[in-house]
Amino acid sequence: MVLSQKIHEAFKGTVERMTGPRTVSAFKEKGVLSIAEFIIAGDNLVSKCPTWSWESGEPSKRKSYLPNDKQYLITRNVPCLRRAASVEEDYEAAGGEVLIDNEDNDGWLATHGKPKETNSDDEENFPSMETLEITKTNTIQSISSYFGGEEEEDIPDMLEYEDPDNLIETDPATLQSTYIVAQEPNDDNILRTRTYDVSITYDKYYQTPRVWLTGYDESRMLLRPELVLEDVSQDHARKTVSFEGHI
Repeated sequence: MVLSQKIHEAFKGTVERMTGPRTVSAFKEKGVLSIAEFIIAGDNLVSKCPTWSWESGEPSKRKSYLPNDKQYLITRNVPCLRRAASVEEDYEAAGGEVLIDNEDNDGWLATHGKPKETNSDDEENFPSMETLEITKTNTIQSISSYFGGEEEEDIPDMLEYEDPDNLIETDPATLQSTYIVAQEPNDDNILRTRTYDVSITYDKYYQTPRVWLTGYDESRMLLRPELVLEDVSQDHARKTVSFEGHI
């Protein structure tokens, strides 16, 4: 932790000890949450997404202005299959953000490049129900026959196979005495998956939720800080993202 960050944390802690928690709603005016709003939002998240849960945390770190059993929210073992740089490269290759204009002249933002136009020829080649031949008995020609497939009368009747002459008492394939032995896959073909525990606390100083990431490698060992930054957008790494002990 750099010196400037330590100074800021000391100042922040002093302000938090001297001021009381927010009890009046000001979300629309200032974009901040009161304690009650944070708890209500957390309860809603837990009810809608069962992977999230409330945690009580360590007794020495509990905040008096929060219920003991609702100190912070957490979801565990969230997979992280790719590094942020790889995702950003694919994003740019797809065209990035493109402003799309429509007939109403109220353009919307496409976040993965301009959408591909549909091929009208494919739609015209697909047969409609009106083109299917309707017989006098009000039956519709089958789709398979329309495309050159077999009619139902060409499909063999399974009852014919009840004839004893059609039964095979000993199948050579069932008499083999050899077995197939499964081999361990090559390590190069194994997908190495990182996972993260994501938690949300209430920041009394900023009066907003605060998101925490705890990363693990494929062996469930803690990731080093420089490896965690590989999974964070470079626009935020070492800027709005910092390394601190969990509250």
